[in-house]
Amino acid sequence: MGQAVCPETVRLFGMQISRVSMTQAVDTLLTWCASPRDGACKFVVTPNVDHAVMFQERADFRAAYENASLVLADGLPLVISARAFGRNIPERVAGSDVVPAVFAAATQPLRVFLLGAAPGVADEAASRIHAQWPNVRVVGTLSPPLGFDVDPVENARTLAAINAVEHDLLLVGLGAPRQEIWVNKHYRELPSKVAICGGATIDFLAGHRQRSPVWMRRCGLEWLHRVGSEPKRLARRYARDACVFPRLLWREWRHATS
Repeated sequence: MGQAVCPETVRLFGMQISRVSMTQAVDTLLTWCASPRDGACKFVVTPNVDHAVMFQERADFRAAYENASLVLADGLPLVISARAFGRNIPERVAGSDVVPAVFAAATQPLRVFLLGAAPGVADEAASRIHAQWPNVRVVGTLSPPLGFDVDPVENARTLAAINAVEHDLLLVGLGAPRQEIWVNKHYRELPSKVAICGGATIDFLAGHRQRSPVWMRRCGLEWLHRVGSEPKRLARRYARDACVFPRLLWREWRHATS
């Protein structure tokens, strides 16, 4: 896995998932951010049920997972599934939780670049970050145009903007699988020490989207809150996942018992 010494992993649905707690993940990320850059940017992916389904279907998505330095179990169903097959994962480590946890734990200046979300949202997130975490400094924000990743000119402009600002952590909020595929394509040329593929984390930090109540997260029902908040965008995805994921469980069980 990846370009750095990584924590122990367990194999699940073809993915190699890091066996780390939230505390261990935060400590690892802060250590990487505080250390001199050594080779390519280390990047983080956060699998959930939807990722597990896409992993079976897309070679470019699988390649991103292969090169990731940290694979954090974002979805509680993955944690439960791993334990059912005797492959213990300490706890769920959601991307939307680990980013603010990193900010809160930073005792030294941490320079952050926010890439993604709608125009203006990252700037609002930056203001809130500065107000809440004095050791964190957002040194750059960018909301690239839709389709920038397949437009050579816009993609080059995006990379130039990121490379123009010295920073430690790049938070990428482009949505899966786009963000993982883009980071995997460019991690060798990114100036960042660490990049986190964070999905809607920038929107959460800006207050543009609300996380589900804590009790729903602990019970694995965050997906229900999200589909209720964005039914047009997410209902089809969750319906597909509900059909495919049981087949993945069945296949994993057969392999485990064969």
